[in-house]
Amino acid sequence: MQAVPSLLMAGRKVVASNRQARFNYEILDTFEAGMVLLGSEVKSLRAGLAQLKDSYADIRNGEVWLESAHISPYKFAENGGHEPERPRKLLLHRREIDRLFGRIREEGLTLVPTQIYFVEGKAKIELGLGKGKRSHDKRQSIIDRQQKREMARAQSHRR
Repeated sequence: MQAVPSLLMAGRKVVASNRQARFNYEILDTFEAGMVLLGSEVKSLRAGLAQLKDSYADIRNGEVWLESAHISPYKFAENGGHEPERPRKLLLHRREIDRLFGRIREEGLTLVPTQIYFVEGKAKIELGLGKGKRSHDKRQSIIDRQQKREMARAQSHRR
């Protein structure tokens, strides 16, 4: 019998992921948003030329903006293409934006991009609503990861 892929992962081609986000933040909830992009940015994303390190999302004037995400200029674009780290507007429903704004303001949470991917040809971004980890939480994450690695190594030797 063959395993059926989940509906969320079917047809999803991940372009860039922010591995530091899960290390620096405890992700409480995730949201999928569309992105307003230029043509050269889409071409660069398809080539995998994106980086989410040190990027974040911000809510200004009732709109969500992606800041500090680096999408390299497309080599074959006319007039040099686009600015690599320009702010990019994210597309969410009004209700979702209002709910996010309330949680960020009341609970002191941060909106962190975790992945950029394509679904049915459209570029999407996964945003995580996260609470910053303290240094002792980060140390505990490292210890847990090492223990999992050692357990997997011990199990592979038993086979």
